[in-house]
Formats: sequence, structure tokens, C-alpha cells
Amino acid sequence: MKRVLLLLLSISIFTGCADEKSTPKETVAISAANYHDVLDKITNVMVHDIFSPPVASRIYSYANLAAYEIVAQHNPELESLTKTIGADITIPALDTTKAIDYKMAALIAQLEIGKTLIFSEVEITDYSDSLFVNWKENDEDVFINSKEYGMQVADAFKQWIDKDNYKQTRTMPKFSVYTENVSRWQPTPPAYMDGIEPHWMKIRPFTLDSSSQFKPERHPEFSMEKDSQFYKELMEVYEVRNQMEETGNKSEEMAIAKFWDCNPYVSTQRGHLMFATKKITPGGHWIGITKVASQKANLDFDKTVYAYTTTSMAIADAFISCWDEKYRSNLVRPETLINKFINDQWKPVLQTPPFPEYTSGHSVVSGASAEVLTKLFGDQFQFLDDTEVPYGLPEREYTSFRDAAKEAALSRLYGGIHYRAAIENGLDQGISLGKHVVTTLNVKTL
Repeated sequence: MKRVLLLLLSISIFTGCADEKSTPKETVAISAANYHDVLDKITNVMVHDIFSPPVASRIYSYANLAAYEIVAQHNPELESLTKTIGADITIPALDTTKAIDYKMAALIAQLEIGKTLIFSEVEITDYSDSLFVNWKENDEDVFINSKEYGMQVADAFKQWIDKDNYKQTRTMPKFSVYTENVSRWQPTPPAYMDGIEPHWMKIRPFTLDSSSQFKPERHPEFSMEKDSQFYKELMEVYEVRNQMEETGNKSEEMAIAKFWDCNPYVSTQRGHLMFATKKITPGGHWIGITKVASQKANLDFDKTVYAYTTTSMAIADAFISCWDEKYRSNLVRPETLINKFINDQWKPVLQTPPFPEYTSGHSVVSGASAEVLTKLFGDQFQFLDDTEVPYGLPEREYTSFRDAAKEAALSRLYGGIHYRAAIENGLDQGISLGKHVVTTLNVKTL
């Protein structure tokens, strides 16, 4: 009798273990939140590595587009954007005979492209490995297949990216400074850095026919005559700064200027010591706004990737368009003229970025981004922008993306680093470009 009971018990235990072992594990659930997290990681690494605004826009656009092309193959409602723009790239077909998690593959491609284009590769590698361990434990076959496909897409993108002329611009001459011409841009304090990315207009765009397609209206003719339009705009910068100083650091203008600073490398000098205060770029701020909008609209994974991708492509083209004009007009910054002719002790609220004045990069990028986001989310989309909270600044509320873009553009006057023409004409330049991106990519309302 005891032997029978022991035998039955052994069979029961064995059967129970067999049943438990044969039960398939639940695959990891990847959501829009995971995509936000990965893009945040890439942003944080870019801040650490101190990428210039144009270069940062290149990283965002390629990383997002690589992920999107995988999503588009799975979702019949989405079109291939590389095909839409006629890109010279062949996206490997999704093998439907294999168990592939397309979301996992998209994140893997995004991370791989991000790692390829930044400096601190180990940061992305460590982050990726932590994700991979979890995914592999949940379903090893799905992980292996998804990783294989994601890397195939990333490899195709690497070949295409390699042809965008970025590497060639690394070896082109630095920007020449002509000190005898007072109207031309000069390096500004405190670091007196060379003009950054003087050949950025040579980078391959996504939707533009050429870098000069949206060439803005000419800025007022340079003149230090007191009745000239140029001199009046110069004095406006000087007087606005003085008025802000009188009201103290708690004015609304001061808050706006600092909120939209977005200078990735602010040099601070303490005696013989100079160090950097790192921040996101203007494009990074609008990527942050895209995150805010996507979360408020409760977008799913596919739509989140779509929103980021179309917006980042607009940002990238905006920098190409803006930099084309900056180094064509090569206009001197307000700080240089005010210190030379009006008040040698005057300082702007914000540190003057190291490149020519016209047009305002914030204005062009904000105008373009706002047009794409307006198409995606609607004209009266209210949101609370918390993008700058990690950098010690409070949230700001906006009634629309265009409202935010106008404030971002005007912040450059309050910051003391741009004339009004660069702000207003730059915003028009960005709006025109943004509408072009919406039409070219056939951006859909989410």
C-alpha cells in the first residue's frame, strides 16, 4: 500500500513539473513608454557628449526613422517614409515565417543607430544589454529573431547614413573670420569658439530639394546710422536687456529667455577655471514636446514612433535650411556690436551661441516643428511643457504648438542674442518648411 501511494505521489509530482515546464512564458509587453525611455536615454547621452544642435538633429532623425521603417512594415496604415522621400536605401523585408516582435526589433534598430552616431557607445551598450537580458529571458527565440531583424535594418541604415556627406564635412576648412569687416560674424565671449558646422548646408536633407529651398527674406541692410532699420533693431536688443535688468530676474521675459535657452554648451568661467553647463538642444526641446503630446494623447507604440519620426525629420531639415542662411549672410551678433560701439560692459541674458546671427535657429526649428505637431495633434492642443524640469526650470503651459513656437522665437530677443528680423523671418522660414514637410511626408492626424 505504501509503495502504491509513493508511486502515485511520484507520478503527480512529475506530471505537475511537466505541466509547469510546458506552459509557454508570456512574451515581454513593449509599449510606447518603452520607446519614450529609449529616446530619453539617447538624449541624455547626447547631452553628456555635447553635440551641437545640427548634429543632434541628425541623430534623432536617423534613430527614429530606422525604428519607424520596421513599424511601417507591420502596420498597413503606415507608409514607408524612406520610399516617400525616394531614399537610396532598401529596407530588409520582414520575415513572416519567423516569430518576430516588431516593437522589439524597432527598439533594437533605434538603439543601434543611436549608438553608431554618438560618442559614449558604452552608455548605450550597457542600457541595451539590460533590456536584452529581460527580453531573452521572456522568450529567447523571439528575442533572437527580433534582434537579427532589427540589426539587419540598422545595417541598411548605416550604409545609407554613410552617404549623407557628414564625414566629408568633418575634413572641410574651418570658418574664416574677417576682422576688418564689422558686419561679419565674430567669435563671442566667454569662450570665443569658432563658428560651428559652417558646412552643414551640404548635409543631405530628407524632404528639401536643396538647402536654399526656403531661403528667407534678406535681413535689413547693415548700417550703424541711427535712423537705419538695422541700428533700430540693434538698439531694441540693447534696451530690452536693460529693461529686464531693471525689473530683476523674476520678470516673465527672463523666464521665457531661460526656458528656451537650450544651449548644449554654456561656458562658465571662475577665475582661471572654465567649465561647461550641459543642456539639451533646441531640437531636443521639441522632441521633448513631442513626448509630452504623445503621452497626453495616449498614443500607442506605432503612433508614438510616427510622431517622433515626422517631427525629427522636420527638425533635421530645419537646421540644414537655417545653417544655409547663417553662413551665407554671416551677420554679426548684437553682443559684438554693442560691446564695440555702445557699452563694452553689456552682456546678454543668454550666452551667445558660436555661429552667425541670421536667421534664428530657434525660430526656424520651432516654426517647422510646430507645423508638423499641429498636423499630428490638432491646432488647439493644450499642453504643459516639462522638458526643462531636469535642468532646474519650471513647467510652462501653452495653448497650442504654434503658441509655443512664437514664444520660443521671441525668447531670443529677451535673451539678447538675436535681432527682430532674425526672429520673425526665421519663424516664417520654419513655418514654410514645416508645411512643406507635412505635404511631402503626407503627415496624418493621429
